Amino acid sequence: MDNQKIKNAMDFACSVVRKDMDEFKEGFPGAQSRNYKYQTNGGLDWTDGFWTGMLFLSYEYTKDKKYLELAEKNVDYFKNRLDKKLSLDHHDIGFLYSPSCVADYKITGNEEAKKYAIKAAEHLMTRYQPKGKFIQAWGAMSDEKSYFLIIDCLMNLPLLFWASEVTGDTKYADIAKNHLYTALDVVIRDDFTTYHTYRFDKNTGEKLGGKTAQGYSDNSCWARGQAWGVYGTALAYHYTKDESIIEKFEGLTKVFIEKLPKDNVPYWDMIFTDGDEPRDTSSAAIAICGIIQMAKYKKYPEFEAAADRMLEALIDNYTSKGKPDMNVILTDAMYSRPAGHNPEAAIYGDYYFMEALMRKLNPDWKMYW
Repeated sequence: MDNQKIKNAMDFACSVVRKDMDEFKEGFPGAQSRNYKYQTNGGLDWTDGFWTGMLFLSYEYTKDKKYLELAEKNVDYFKNRLDKKLSLDHHDIGFLYSPSCVADYKITGNEEAKKYAIKAAEHLMTRYQPKGKFIQAWGAMSDEKSYFLIIDCLMNLPLLFWASEVTGDTKYADIAKNHLYTALDVVIRDDFTTYHTYRFDKNTGEKLGGKTAQGYSDNSCWARGQAWGVYGTALAYHYTKDESIIEKFEGLTKVFIEKLPKDNVPYWDMIFTDGDEPRDTSSAAIAICGIIQMAKYKKYPEFEAAADRMLEALIDNYTSKGKPDMNVILTDAMYSRPAGHNPEAAIYGDYYFMEALMRKLNPDWKMYW
């Protein structure tokens, strides 16, 4: 793909972020848009870290300190949110604190941000269930109905691995590995499609079975979940260098690519390969990042070519360029079709699109995960 096309796409993405900064000086864009307009969400969602990550990406790309100033103001908010335990009773602590506090520390050396990122890792560990060896996704830790993990949590584990790296204390990585191997054992089917969630018996830790919350059915393959698997295994390999993870990554990625429709952007569930079902651009953006990351360790010409095709399809057909009434970057993301949602933008889709562009433009980019 032409490098200028990628640069033009990143220029556009940063211009959208710059425009949105005026609207979100005191808050965060919601998880998904409404009529392709992000509304302020109050700063208590699981997705708030992605907006801060977009600000940091924009700063790293443009060197314009206006992005950095707002990003660090966001980081101050994340510190306060952790101190007061505001809406943190879930596993998505990595999604919140990796693109914010960890990113700030990696970019600026901010020791206070580092301290709070480690504190966030400590909080994430409180979600660990020894019976079953997994990090519980949602709900009270004593709730039998909430005794499950979800595939998304693979993306929260880097916060724990990173905490062990910077502190020298293996306790964070030990829990991350326990969850990792439990998840890889239960959410990946024999054909390398994936379950969204997997439940365990609260009293014994016995495996009970996989289900979906946001896919088409318990036996289908939710596209974003498959993408979390692609990127999550790439990150797991980065931190563990466990060769057994390579087979998981390759199987997950092969399925993701094989189930793409002709225009290289997946439907919201990969049970669909043609027709008029909604797409999910965010899934493509996530998978692209995973493929680029894993290519640092082993060359995958077919996977990398597919990632380029997906990225080019997003750039050519699924951005808001030329639609100034929108304040989003990527169109046609799907938050939760079973909940009745229609195609919109998703803030995490916008973030991972920008990360994919950054990775292509700067192969030495220091990731936030």
